[in-house]
Amino acid sequence: MRVLFTFAGGVGHFQPMVPFARAVAAAGHTVAFAAGPARRGVVEAAGFTAFAVGEGGGDARERLPLSVPDRDRDDRELRDGFVRQGVATRRTPYLELFGRWRPDVVVCEEVDFGSVLAAEELGLPYANFQVIASGSFVRPAVIGEPLAEARAAHGLPPDPDLTMLHRHLLLSPFPPGFRDPAFPLPDNAFQIRPPVGPPGRSATPTAYFTLGTVFNTESGDLFARVLAGLSELPIDVVATVGGHVDPAELGPQRPGVRISRYLPQEDVLPGCDVVVSHGGSGSVIGALAHGLPVVLLPMGADQPHNADRCARLGVGEVLDPVAATARDVRDAVARVLADPGYRRAAGRLRAEMLDLPEPARAVPLLERLAAGR
Repeated sequence: MRVLFTFAGGVGHFQPMVPFARAVAAAGHTVAFAAGPARRGVVEAAGFTAFAVGEGGGDARERLPLSVPDRDRDDRELRDGFVRQGVATRRTPYLELFGRWRPDVVVCEEVDFGSVLAAEELGLPYANFQVIASGSFVRPAVIGEPLAEARAAHGLPPDPDLTMLHRHLLLSPFPPGFRDPAFPLPDNAFQIRPPVGPPGRSATPTAYFTLGTVFNTESGDLFARVLAGLSELPIDVVATVGGHVDPAELGPQRPGVRISRYLPQEDVLPGCDVVVSHGGSGSVIGALAHGLPVVLLPMGADQPHNADRCARLGVGEVLDPVAATARDVRDAVARVLADPGYRRAAGRLRAEMLDLPEPARAVPLLERLAAGR
């Protein structure tokens, strides 16, 4: 069986798919990925064949000031960027790639709408792979109209309830209790276990601080404010700033504060007690997979939705990234470390993950899709 995985977002949209892609390959099937040109190196570094699809040849990013969070703006960017522009720039290259590489089944990342439409046009079976944890960001009220326009433009029948996005199968690597109950998974969803590590704990209380792989360059002075707050606490700090930010910009730090461009999250989290982040799906689920509470400063995209769920589930606290002072950060982290209820709530979600089937259990579902062509 030849399985082509596709994703339209950044590295955070690729990483949740990796365990399942490896399970498919371990079962003896041929696996490749298709992504934007800037992501080809990341895919190949993970050991997969990569095809470049769409526009953009580099990964250089402009440093931007921190914007006031705006959910309406985030919805417009999802609607216009991922749906309208995504279909316009990626559908035709996907049609060509699918015809040339001839996959038996396509696994389409949640917001790679061009991949879904191309597979549907060619009659290829496809699965939808969820990469956004809350379930409330990619929703019919936002994507329904532009998807209807795209379907009509390319001769596809109407799909008013958006069931064609996951007509054959939907895979979700998130704990069931984290998803917003207002947006339940469809009946054909199969939930799989994300990577789950040992419960985080350190001899000296330790915080891990990250702003992810995209919003780190749109954060203004947020790195400096958060580090100033963390430095006032009697804890160790491990911070990552990403490949486009020089740690030297943040100046000298006190002993016990370590700043790196990149560290594998799975290597850092077992030795931590709290995670301070922007609230991206990968950062949040990574923390919860180690039973760690969080302090979140959501800036955009799925982050405010994930932060809503974290607050409601009692796994952490949420701060305004624009208004929060160093003292606010210090006090929030101190509260989360002092109150064991946050860790207990995070541990419950970790237990949910452990109860989910391993990714290999979903491989036969793809095999049946391919056999039914």
